Order: sequence, then structure tokens, then C-alpha cells
Amino acid sequence: MTTIGVDAPGAEKAWDDGGRYVPPPESVKPPKKGFVPPWRNPWRRPYVLATVTWVYILWSLVPVLIAVQFSFNDSRSRSSWNGFTTAWYCCGTEEGSIAEGTSVFGSGANDALLNALQNSLTLGVVTTLIAVPIGTALALGLTRWRSRTSNVANAVSLFPLVTPELVLGSALYLVISTLYTQIGLGRNALILGHVTFSISFILVIVRGRLVSIGNEFETAAQDLGATRMQAIRTVLLPMLIPAIFAASMITFAASLDDFVVSNFLYGDASQITVPVLLYSAVKAAPSPALNALATLLLMGTMAALLLAYLVLRLRRKGEGGSALDDLAGVEM
Repeated sequence: MTTIGVDAPGAEKAWDDGGRYVPPPESVKPPKKGFVPPWRNPWRRPYVLATVTWVYILWSLVPVLIAVQFSFNDSRSRSSWNGFTTAWYCCGTEEGSIAEGTSVFGSGANDALLNALQNSLTLGVVTTLIAVPIGTALALGLTRWRSRTSNVANAVSLFPLVTPELVLGSALYLVISTLYTQIGLGRNALILGHVTFSISFILVIVRGRLVSIGNEFETAAQDLGATRMQAIRTVLLPMLIPAIFAASMITFAASLDDFVVSNFLYGDASQITVPVLLYSAVKAAPSPALNALATLLLMGTMAALLLAYLVLRLRRKGEGGSALDDLAGVEM
């Protein structure tokens, strides 16, 4: 006589009267697993997807790395390597293979290159100082605003983020050159244009942080006797500092890199920015000094984004999630 027992779910076994295990007949044994081709295995590693991703990354980065490399070339050639030098960055002289007046900094600085770099840095700093307070206040208002028209206001506030830069730049050019002629093209128009498209970046980042915080801390502060403004100033704003700093760095980087809006609004050559200068000069007889200028712009942008990432990562500590997801979400 045999009895049927179950050692584990789905594992049916039999024992005889002496308590000895009786294996199941061959007909009910599970079939042995054979070789499964990789393309039929649903749990395989995504080798194809990873390969395509790395090929795309290399394809994107190789031209940039080549441009950076030739900013250290010891000749005007941008196709053949003739040795290493930093003279395109600083202090190009007649004694060397690089003529005076062609480097970015130093005694041999090119005035046009240095002026464009100063304009870009000044524009980035001023845009950040103006746009960050406005964007933060707008995020506070839209997050805490509860009315029938709040959804409409939220959608309208994101228009600059989804509007093509070409449309935004041409619209600002037409408005400033025909309606608000007292502003005029140049620095004021550049600041106005950069602030316009930067506010949406700040709004997305700060409002995301406000949603994660909730309104419990403000309510608790008001229950303890604080006014609404005191609760915002002493409780809410300190918690928003990492998000505000990250938004500032992203705004600065976006302002440095902007070409389309700047190309419409810069006016004369005295207010030209680095992206516009690079576009104008690369069609003529470019020198590696332009590579050096582009490398400096790239390093500034990467430094700003790295700071933003580190601050967002610090903010995310203990909360879960990814700081890279926050940065990627800004570009949606």
C-alpha cells in the first residue's frame, strides 16, 4: 500500500508502508530542460539594446572628443595632429607656431573670443539671478493654488518648455523689434528671452520637490502659531534649497548653451554669445581657438550639471529614487 504526500507546493511524492520514498513513474517526471536559444529566453540580458545604446553614445561623443583634442593642437590644422600645446587657451605668441591674438586668454587673447565668453557668463549669471526667484514663487503659487483655473494656469506656465525654440525666438524678436522698441536688441533682450524659457525649468524642479514635501510641515508650523509667510520662510524654503540650487545650475547651463534665442536677440557684435560666435566663425576659416572656446563652454556646462546632480543626489538620500531621473525629467 502506498500513500500520497506533498513535500512542497506542486511536488507530489509517494511513500510505501515502510515509509520509503517511491519515485514517480517516468511518464510523470518533468521534462529535462534543453538548450534555449538566447533570442527565445525572455530573462536574458538585453545585449542588443545595450550594444545599440553604447554605439549611440560613442557616435555622439567621438566628434566632441576630437574637437576637444584639436584645441590642444600645436598648429592651425584641425585635421592633422602636430603636437600638444595650451597656447590656444592662453598666451599665444609670435615666437611659437600660434600667432598672437588667437588664444582665448592671456597676452595673446583674441578680443572677440574673450568678449563672447564674458557675455555668455554674464548672461548666464543674470538670467539665473532673475529667473530662480520668479520660478520658485511661481512653483509655490501653482502648487498651493486650488481653484477652477489652476489647471489652466499650470498648463500655460509650461508653454515655454514645450514651445520650439525657433518659434519662441522669432516671436520675441518680432515683439521686441516692433512693439517694445524701447527695450531694443542686445543685452536687455537677451536677458528677457533667457528668463522666459528658463522659468519653466525651475518650475518643474521646484514644484516636484513641493509635491514630495506636501503641506503637512506648513500646517504644523501654523498650528504652533506661525503665520503663513513665517511657515514658508522658516520651514518650507530651507527644505527647498537643494531643489532651488539644482534648478539654478540647470538654468545657468541652459543659458550658456542656448543658440536659437540668442541668435535672434543679440543685436550687434558687442553682445554676441559663444554659441552664436561659434556658429558664425565655423563657416569662415576657423582656428583651434574656437575649439578651445567650445571646450571651455562644454566644461562650464558639465560642471553646472554635475553640481546639480550632486545636490539632487543629496536631496534624494533617504527618499529613494534617482537624481538622474530628476535631471532627465527636466528635459521632458
